Amino acid sequence: LAIERERDDARSHERRDIGSNNWVVSGSRTASGHPIMANDPHRAQSAPSLRYWTHLVAPGWDVIGGGEPEIPGVSIGHNRAGAWGLTIFETDGEDLYVYATNPVRPRQYRYAGRWETMRNIRDSIRVKNAPTQFVDLRFTRHGPVVYEDTVHHVAYAVRAAWMEPGSAPYLASLRMDQARTWAEFRAACAAGFIPGENMVWADTAGNIGWQAVGIAPIRRNWSGLVAVPGDGRYEWSGYLPILEKPHALNPAAGFIATANNNLIPPAYAHMNAVGYTWADPFRWARIGEVLSAAHGITVNDMTRLQTDYLSLPARALVPLLRGVSTSSPLTDDARRALLAWDFILDARSSAAGIYVAWYRHLAAGVGRLVMPDAARSLLDPLTTGRVIDLLVQPSSLLGNNAPRVRDSLVVAALDEAITELSQRFGTAPSSWVYGSPAYHHALLTHPMSAAVTPAVRAQLNVGPAPRGGDGNTVGATGGGNNQTSGASFRFVVEAGAWDF
Repeated sequence: LAIERERDDARSHERRDIGSNNWVVSGSRTASGHPIMANDPHRAQSAPSLRYWTHLVAPGWDVIGGGEPEIPGVSIGHNRAGAWGLTIFETDGEDLYVYATNPVRPRQYRYAGRWETMRNIRDSIRVKNAPTQFVDLRFTRHGPVVYEDTVHHVAYAVRAAWMEPGSAPYLASLRMDQARTWAEFRAACAAGFIPGENMVWADTAGNIGWQAVGIAPIRRNWSGLVAVPGDGRYEWSGYLPILEKPHALNPAAGFIATANNNLIPPAYAHMNAVGYTWADPFRWARIGEVLSAAHGITVNDMTRLQTDYLSLPARALVPLLRGVSTSSPLTDDARRALLAWDFILDARSSAAGIYVAWYRHLAAGVGRLVMPDAARSLLDPLTTGRVIDLLVQPSSLLGNNAPRVRDSLVVAALDEAITELSQRFGTAPSSWVYGSPAYHHALLTHPMSAAVTPAVRAQLNVGPAPRGGDGNTVGATGGGNNQTSGASFRFVVEAGAWDF
């Protein structure tokens, strides 16, 4: 049961836990007077690693940093003039097209009042100890066909902007690697025809900057939120020039931070060329909270911030336990422990273990209340931000007597959490430590581990290791009981204090 719960939890949160943090701090806030850049891109945890450190040297080329082996150049790093990093910037660069197909010739679809024939590529898949399998890959003028309904004579295809000819995602890293100024870096960003990133920059001239990049189609007559007919009425009108995406240079605050959250300026002119769904802003808000209060910042300060486990959602939700009563002494002890807690999801903390179990049951209870059963099986779970909104200021979605309903949910979820923890770990609160091997941990499973002996498997796999944090802390460790997502590597550098 515990294993299935962990798998369900991981599936529920995997999409929203994948993200990244980056920030740049002006020299006006640092101890040295030079800007500092920090970046920890989050991806699925794996062994071998996704990213590797490298130092590339050639005539006119000297750059240090990291990136995936298949990506050209260094996507996150520094040269002798500046440093840069990236996080995901949501950009709606895909559309689903729906076609009427020819009942007589099903490989034909209607476009602009006439039938067009799908392009067909015959491919083969070699199967061990079995005959080779042959597949037909079909394409419309918009992209690959992902489904054909031969009964109702309908087909569906996806058009992706970053798969357009000439897009070459991440090829712009080669230009960024050679940038010497903010202007040259932005010029390199203008060639960043990728799904969407926040690029930040800090240089030896004292500049800090942010430029959102990514190829974004312009939709004149629809939002991009729903599927549209592929008959020619809904065509892209070119692409938004990348430098017209949001950007900033040397803001008065003295820092810039991004964490996959919504950073679109008010009244932005190109809303249907960017994203609609964003990460909850908790990581970004915590970074801003720390940076806005700090002066004399050092590289060590920034490395500590990258592993910060203070939970802003916990800070918002735990006060709801004041003034409510419980019928179980064990539950009431847990309530008091949470009210005395510092909101830090420390791996050694039993209060953190109580909170995480409580939040899981609390979010599930809110979801059951506001979403019909059929909808819950089809939709993503409520985001943490939405759960907090519904509970901190109870809305009509919670029904009549919303505050009373809220209080009942809060207590019921805590009862359920204590029952779960007692069944899994025993009734002693000291056994509910968050980072125990059976609770929140990291186990990196090598792809070959299932095919080798136990002794070799022990050499290939890494862990389990105790982990603090969750998907909403700056030190992101999301994915359920086993951390499946988080920093693929961490990078902090002071402009000019290079490691050449």
